[in-house]
Amino acid sequence: MTILIISGVIFTYFTVLFFLAQYLHNNSIVDLAWGIGFVLVAITGYFIMPQKTTASTIVLVLVTVWGLRLFFHLAKRNIGKPEDYRYVNMRKRWGHHFAKLKAYLNVFVLQGVLLLVVSMPILFVMTSSTDAFYWWNGLGIVIWGVGFAFETIGDAQLTNFKKNGSNQGKLLTTGLWSITRHPNYFGEALSWWGIFLVTLSELRNSWGLIGPLTITLLLLFVSGVPLLEKKYKDRPDFIAYADKTPKFVPFFGKKGL
Repeated sequence: MTILIISGVIFTYFTVLFFLAQYLHNNSIVDLAWGIGFVLVAITGYFIMPQKTTASTIVLVLVTVWGLRLFFHLAKRNIGKPEDYRYVNMRKRWGHHFAKLKAYLNVFVLQGVLLLVVSMPILFVMTSSTDAFYWWNGLGIVIWGVGFAFETIGDAQLTNFKKNGSNQGKLLTTGLWSITRHPNYFGEALSWWGIFLVTLSELRNSWGLIGPLTITLLLLFVSGVPLLEKKYKDRPDFIAYADKTPKFVPFFGKKGL
């Protein structure tokens, strides 16, 4: 029942966002919805729980901090700007026939489904009555903290770099960006691996592995890293940067993962 209620909340959330996007003629507002969607999952699940556990309380806090940080970062960067080029290109591919239906299914419903899949650790911990807390749960908090730091600091370094007009057209290759080409994406994935470990208080919760695995694969092969790598792949400065900097995991060799 809890999972059905949470699914209904997320479905309603993305449907309302779809209508707002059509009013604004800007489907890229769905990006802002990503972080808040996880917060909704965590809050809904937590308050439905008849018996709160240590792990569920910690997960509620970690997910809320992570989701709100991401929302405010993207809001500050994107609100007031035109629709992102990715969604503009989608409109062009879809044409005029059934464009809104395609946007609803391929953007908003799909994001909702993916969000629920990534939320698997949250769903399991919010439907658990086991209040055990093991050493690996504590390790999960540490891993989440490292991931959150990579994501937050990486985003801040990139924002400050872009604010400097003399850096226009240049690549950021210092700070965290000197040890991985995508510190923010790496941090996001690592945060979810940490959350998964926090939720691992009983054997059945191991199915929550689907969540961090999904977000890692999405970032590495679908929506995160590949888009940026493709954008810069022909630039000589990026080729030189990529030759000496790991793509995703820091310190994992020049051409490592």
